[in-house]
Amino acid sequence: MRTNVALFAAVLPALLHGAAVAADWTHWRGPNRNGTTSESSGWEDGAWPLEKPAWKVNVGRGSTSPLIADGRLYTIGSNGKRDQVQCLDAATGRPLWKQTYACPLYGRQSTGDKGIYAGICSTPEFDEATGLLYTLSIDGDLNCWNTKRGGKKVWGLNLYDKYRAPRRAQVGRSPRRDYGYTSSPLLHGDWLIVEVGAAAGNLIALDKRTGQQRWASAAKDAAGHNGGPVPITVEGTPCVAVHTFAGLLIVRLDAGHEGETVATYPWKTTFANNIATVAVHKDSVVITSAYNHAKIARLKITLAGAKKLWERDFASKVCTPVIHDGHVYWAWRKLWCLDFETGKLRWQGSGFGDAGSCIVTADSRLIVWANRGDLVLAETARRSPDRYRPLATKKSIFAHDAWPHVALAAGRLYCKDRDGNLICFDLRKAVRRKNR
Repeated sequence: MRTNVALFAAVLPALLHGAAVAADWTHWRGPNRNGTTSESSGWEDGAWPLEKPAWKVNVGRGSTSPLIADGRLYTIGSNGKRDQVQCLDAATGRPLWKQTYACPLYGRQSTGDKGIYAGICSTPEFDEATGLLYTLSIDGDLNCWNTKRGGKKVWGLNLYDKYRAPRRAQVGRSPRRDYGYTSSPLLHGDWLIVEVGAAAGNLIALDKRTGQQRWASAAKDAAGHNGGPVPITVEGTPCVAVHTFAGLLIVRLDAGHEGETVATYPWKTTFANNIATVAVHKDSVVITSAYNHAKIARLKITLAGAKKLWERDFASKVCTPVIHDGHVYWAWRKLWCLDFETGKLRWQGSGFGDAGSCIVTADSRLIVWANRGDLVLAETARRSPDRYRPLATKKSIFAHDAWPHVALAAGRLYCKDRDGNLICFDLRKAVRRKNR
């Protein structure tokens, strides 16, 4: 008996270590919805194993990022006339099933910038409890698919048909812009929360199993061009934050107060293009955009409203900031690192354009997917507090904009461009080499 106990004690740390580093990627911006993961970057002994990809496929046009759950990868893209919901083997890229439905490349209200985007932009949402997958098309098709039954459709509706959201208004003297539906749905308990942006409400909560409406937000703002609603807890109260057409909106989710407004903060952008999702850490929200603002600000949220703690003359146009270990990181034109408490610039590094997304890994490193297919691994401020320190770079993996967010799960790194080219790198190779 003592031998078994001793053996278990010896094996337990390894088991716990395996559990800590093997994380699925089931939501927009990852398992925690904040750009952080318990996975390692794969950097070992001065090497990052990107010499040869594990596999590469094309999954159709669009700016959605892939989701990974239980060894399967879920993605969606357009062939020009139909959206294709696909399930692949995450290790090999082998197709497992596909469902399609008719959908145009652009939403029915679309206007402007068609040369830089096309197809579906909203990253799907996955429910670990049920295996249901939720997708939202550029033209408002909200569908629920059963991944345990070959992607069989469970329910669906069209947000334009049901809620009649108007075309987004012009902002100032800038040309009018409307990209259709871009934000990801958000699961909260039995609800699927969607930014609809109609007279019925900016946010609508639907029953995740049936699609029936459960409540609508009191705020009626038009939808913003953003990545989606984000959970936030305010003074112990579950809430959700979203960057609408008008600015920041915080809404309550607790029983009896569903949809009530907690706070707003004006932040209307030229072209209605805030794009970057609000970043949440505890009771704070970091909001940023380029265009007519070119600012980044930290707001403290209470049940009485929003209070600005700091604002700086730095900005992100596309990349949502990652808040980690007392710092704020993002990639736009440069890789930026700010002190979270003060907003003071810690360091910056060049070589980045408009497209970009970041992940902070468990070993305190930054993975950046940027430009037209550049992968960069850099140290965070924990390892390099005073200067930008890149460790590895692999350039020009693709030839088109890296709008989709990079994803990391079970030791594999997944990168996609807006034309639907999807590539997988096995980061576990360095670990295997080290253990030989």
